[in-house]
Amino acid sequence: MGRVLMIGRDGALLEALRGCNELDGHDVQLCLATSDALQALRQHGCDVLLTNPEAPIEDGLAVARDAAAIRPGVPVIALSPDATSDGIIAAMRANVFACFTGPFDAGAIADMVRTAARAPEWRDGIEVVSGLPHWLTLRVTCHMVTVERLVRFMTELQQAIVPDREHDLLIAAFRELLLNAMEHGAGFDPDTTIEVTAAKTARAIVYHFRDPGPGFDADDLAHAARSESPEDVLATAMERAARGLRPGGFGMLIARQIADELVYNERRNEVLMVKHLD
Repeated sequence: MGRVLMIGRDGALLEALRGCNELDGHDVQLCLATSDALQALRQHGCDVLLTNPEAPIEDGLAVARDAAAIRPGVPVIALSPDATSDGIIAAMRANVFACFTGPFDAGAIADMVRTAARAPEWRDGIEVVSGLPHWLTLRVTCHMVTVERLVRFMTELQQAIVPDREHDLLIAAFRELLLNAMEHGAGFDPDTTIEVTAAKTARAIVYHFRDPGPGFDADDLAHAARSESPEDVLATAMERAARGLRPGGFGMLIARQIADELVYNERRNEVLMVKHLD
């Protein structure tokens, strides 16, 4: 049985987490004060620590630093009523596992808790190279757990910028391009890193992905979805399965639909995705 500690007095969120199927087999305990949680961590340890959902994110980052000093490697998920872009980036620098701001989705938090509890190697998966709100550049390791963590951080960063009707699609496109770079450019080699940049101008959001791979041949795209036709997408999935690739195509289809511009370099190991803002 996994052990999860949550700081604070939010009994409703605690019960919601306990009721999530994702946390079956986990003992979710509430610690009213930070000192109580750190004492429990010191005495018995835990699989995942959740910070106080009613406290500023800066308090959660302080908890993460204290927890790392007591139990290096324990995943800390920062919960906070709200957070600025600077706060989210500070959480990435502090090696927080993930970050959620209100209103909270208990199912999403529970899913991330389960991911954190099962992640033996996750620290140093995200390195902040440039940490400005308008220009964020990261080096990330090629782990699936890094994908889930980075998508979570980007979800928080873009919530206040992108209209709700397009936010989920934009994040889905980001995730697919990230996976493509890790899979095709780095072969999911955990010792390899790729570079990811998210930039914001007055009129656009720009994502840039650069991987160390040889690129790909634009004429050899039978394994990539090319149209919205269900038959083409099904054929794509079968072609990719025959090649031993994950059943992709749907995400790239979303990327092409949501992006206003999708531009590759000559080697095709770098891609720019541009989304214009109203």
